[in-house]
Amino acid sequence: MPKKTALLSALIIALGGFLFAAKPPSRPAAQPLKTYEINRVLAAPYSGVITPAASEFINQAIDKANDEKFDLAVIQLDTPGGLDSSMREIIKKILASKVPVAVYVYPQGARAASAGVFIAMAAHIVAMAPGTNIGAANPVMIGSIPSIIKEKEKDAKQKDPMEDKILNDAAAYIKSITQKSKRNVGWAIKAVTKSDSISAEEALKAGVTDIIAADMNGFFAQINGLELADFGKIKTAAPEVETLLQTRRQKFLATITDPNIAMILMSLGAAGLFIELYNPGLILPGVVGAVALVLGFYSFHTLSANFAGILLIVLGFVFFIAEIKVLSYGLLTLAGAASVILGALMLFNTPSMGGLSISMHILGSTLIALVFIVAVLAWIVIKAQLRKVVTGIEDLVHKKGLAKTALAPNGTVLVEGELWNAESVSGDLSAGAEVVVQTVDGFKIKVRRA
Repeated sequence: MPKKTALLSALIIALGGFLFAAKPPSRPAAQPLKTYEINRVLAAPYSGVITPAASEFINQAIDKANDEKFDLAVIQLDTPGGLDSSMREIIKKILASKVPVAVYVYPQGARAASAGVFIAMAAHIVAMAPGTNIGAANPVMIGSIPSIIKEKEKDAKQKDPMEDKILNDAAAYIKSITQKSKRNVGWAIKAVTKSDSISAEEALKAGVTDIIAADMNGFFAQINGLELADFGKIKTAAPEVETLLQTRRQKFLATITDPNIAMILMSLGAAGLFIELYNPGLILPGVVGAVALVLGFYSFHTLSANFAGILLIVLGFVFFIAEIKVLSYGLLTLAGAASVILGALMLFNTPSMGGLSISMHILGSTLIALVFIVAVLAWIVIKAQLRKVVTGIEDLVHKKGLAKTALAPNGTVLVEGELWNAESVSGDLSAGAEVVVQTVDGFKIKVRRA
């Protein structure tokens, strides 16, 4: 009996184990993706270089979308690039946004280059209009003059270590951004290291952009049904669109925060001060010059300009002013031009994501204008110094007169209707003799026989 009982127990245990193994474990049912409805949209068009003014405007748009309960913020972007610091501020704001942010490369013919690539890769939605392109995100040194930059060495051993650090940092940054947004990491790194640029159609195939849309209506139609990891499946049905435009102040700051504009402002300010110093009391040239100089310094400060470069430019202006006051036969003018050129070359030492540079044509034209103004003012000064005196007692030189008393050798003469104490340099002269003024010494004149 014990054997039968043990055998029966073993059979029951084996059968129970078989039944338990045959039944698969229950799994929780997949949760359906929630729907994210878009009813209110804030559109913020920006075209230009990414500078602190651009960062202020775009960040203002994202803050407005979050604070006023918009469902989507659309940055309509067209940029050649800009400052690394301003770009990172925008990306931080996008990543911290509780409202999805879309970067729409718009209108047709626009581009998202350099800094624009980083900003687009950070967005929750990337859209491009037909005929647009994205790419070429290799960091460069702002303010450099393209025509005189040496070509990079092909040998990696000869590369500048600082350039390598900047390049590696940019590549790592865009890699982390694209990994978070689940886009094409390989192409993003290639855009930084190889300056690769692709069209809208190529970007769609490569997984760089989500959609291609010709206008906002097409944009809303295309994103309908698009799945966003943090928000759900998008549902759009003719949403209400509000457009945020730059203020006049932001437009003005965006205009002057450009190296070329800053260079022109500095030159205009110097020219105004030259004219005011030459002819004090005109007021207008001095006021305009002072304002232009302040705006130029503000622009250079905003662009993190090298202080030594600014000092060299100012030193050049001092040389120009000295040329007006000191007759150096053009040596001070040449020194001023050389100082301004050297200052412009070393003006910037911070990395940017393209889009910012000093044009050699702008630099050359401003220098030519300054040299011309200095030359004209110096010529006027020299001409004034060589001009014959037409007022005062010095005007008596070479004038004819009449001896009122005998000159032996001192006496009195009548010149220009006035009586003067005179000394004859032609020996004794009788009263009534005609004389000519030779020199003026204080209130006494020296005369000779006419």
